[in-house]
Amino acid sequence: MLGAFASAFLLYGIALTYASTGTLDLGGINRVLAERAWISGLPILITGLALLIVGFGFKIALVPFHMWTPDVYEGAPTSITAFMATGVKAAGFAAFVRVFFYALPAMQTYWTEIMWILAVATMTVGNIIALSQSNIKRMLAYSSIAHAGYILVAFVAGKELGISSILFYLLAYVFMNIGAFTVVIMLGKKGEENTLISDYAGIAFRHPLLAVAMAIFMFSLAGVPPTAGFMAKFYVFSAAVKANYYWLAIIGVLNSAVAAYYYLRVLIYMYFREPEKELAIGGFSPTAVLAIIISVWGVLHMGILPSAFLALAQRSIQFLL
Repeated sequence: MLGAFASAFLLYGIALTYASTGTLDLGGINRVLAERAWISGLPILITGLALLIVGFGFKIALVPFHMWTPDVYEGAPTSITAFMATGVKAAGFAAFVRVFFYALPAMQTYWTEIMWILAVATMTVGNIIALSQSNIKRMLAYSSIAHAGYILVAFVAGKELGISSILFYLLAYVFMNIGAFTVVIMLGKKGEENTLISDYAGIAFRHPLLAVAMAIFMFSLAGVPPTAGFMAKFYVFSAAVKANYYWLAIIGVLNSAVAAYYYLRVLIYMYFREPEKELAIGGFSPTAVLAIIISVWGVLHMGILPSAFLALAQRSIQFLL
């Protein structure tokens, strides 16, 4: 129901944008707004812009359009949750960037302040609520909301560095979350997913390699060097500073410090707590093991040697925009 509701907002925003500009082509919208600047101030186009923000906000789980995320992440099979947390969010942000920076750059003065507020709200609400979660899937759901806020910091910053840092962050985010959710899948079994954080107590002594992999993903999500998560946040906050959004960067850094608590709590349970129950898990499939190996490689490679990936992101902008 919420998905249909969000799609209605998005489609209505598209319809109002078409009514204002007379075209659905992204490049055509850009040309119309550049040639006839007065159209940018039309109430109908501003309303369409607001509806587009609401529609995309639902898709990528920005606050206050995030309500569906924790319940869906917890209720869906973990493999589906992993896909929604990575593929869907990355595609949503790619479309978001393309529409706003390619079709609607003439209206940047209208949406920059809105995105600033949404970025702060999304980071803060996602991290604060994640602190109280006892289910690791719900914790990762609120974590994904907070990460959407971090990405929105670069969205506000704009320009080449801001957009390329969004692409870099999304790739790092995919590696981190695919790896974390794959560990969750491997530590569960049919009929018992073992998704409480307390279920992870003592895992380091029974499955040390899985614990090490999970620790790497948690450190990366928290933004600890030398991981991809650290470099992703570094590029995002650097873009904000270079665009003179100092307070936005400061709020982002403070939120990262808050987030470290609930990520490190998983490590404390794995390495410093006695198991509360005997954890019976399913077999380790070769594909799951391969997914974790690739994810660990991606997280460490992007953290230690990030320049090649950032250069790739910068070259990709010409295709995205």
